[in-house]
Amino acid sequence: MRKEVVLITGANGEIGHGLITHLGEQGNFGVIALDVQPLDEALRPYVEKFIQGDILDTMLLGRLVAEYEIRAVYHLASILSTKAEYNPETAHRVNVEGTLNLLRLSVEQSQWQGRPVKFLYPSSIAAYGLPDLASKNSAGKIKEHNWLEPTTMYGCNKLYCEHLGRYYTRHYRQLAADQGPTAIDFRCIRFPGLISAMTVPTGGTSDYGPEMLHHAAQSLPYDCFVRPDTRLPFMVMPDAIKSLLMLEAAPKENLKQLTYNVTSFSPTALEFHDIVLKAFPGAVIGFKPHAARQGIVDTWPADVDDSAARRDWGWQPDYDQVRSFDEYLIPAIRERYAE
Repeated sequence: MRKEVVLITGANGEIGHGLITHLGEQGNFGVIALDVQPLDEALRPYVEKFIQGDILDTMLLGRLVAEYEIRAVYHLASILSTKAEYNPETAHRVNVEGTLNLLRLSVEQSQWQGRPVKFLYPSSIAAYGLPDLASKNSAGKIKEHNWLEPTTMYGCNKLYCEHLGRYYTRHYRQLAADQGPTAIDFRCIRFPGLISAMTVPTGGTSDYGPEMLHHAAQSLPYDCFVRPDTRLPFMVMPDAIKSLLMLEAAPKENLKQLTYNVTSFSPTALEFHDIVLKAFPGAVIGFKPHAARQGIVDTWPADVDDSAARRDWGWQPDYDQVRSFDEYLIPAIRERYAE
């Protein structure tokens, strides 16, 4: 008899660390972790099995289908916004074709099990694209269906994969003679910039905030690559994990849409700088805007409307701006670099 498990791709990433630790401690299901890099040793006690491999490897994914009964897929693997701009074709292959492979895997699992497999997909505010700063400044809190004209390959990938998820959930093989019931249960969260005390940022265009913190804690100088007045929505990692778990647990009949915004606080880069400097008075942080990266950030919303998530599945962050820094980020990052 095949063992019931959850599959987590991109296991070594920022979200993967928090999610695997939580699910492993909970112990309700075995965790199968998948990543192209060796798994962080700290995560090994929490996983049933680690597979080092690529989501583009269809043979590997086929073995997973045969060996396990996968109840849910948390598809975290992706090439992030900054790295994607240096090699957009590779980013498309990983972000889109890899997602398509996992959607296909989930369909096969759903057919074997006779019930929809949940597919949790972290999207991003990169899916939005505002045409200019005046529009950004006047838009206010942006809803899920507004301003969907991304300017980055990463944003295009994320938005397209949201559409793929909708297709596989509501319209899969709609002309087939043997069309069965709904194939999968796709649920998507559009995350703001995420900040973790436990892992160092790796290639996101909103990473100037966490990079300030990690550099300051190590007494390393840092040049922020956006203007001081730049404003984006952010959230700390414990709330990101909480939102994924809440959405996974929500009764399907409560969900009025497939994609949801979530957020917590929206500081300017200068406000972020001032908080970091107060915590680490010796920090050397300057502003040296990178024209192209600044241009990308200027197309992303200053804030998002997460009222749908609050209405449909009771979303509410545990950490506002003050608590995020005072109770989570600064103490944990201090401890991380204490030695």
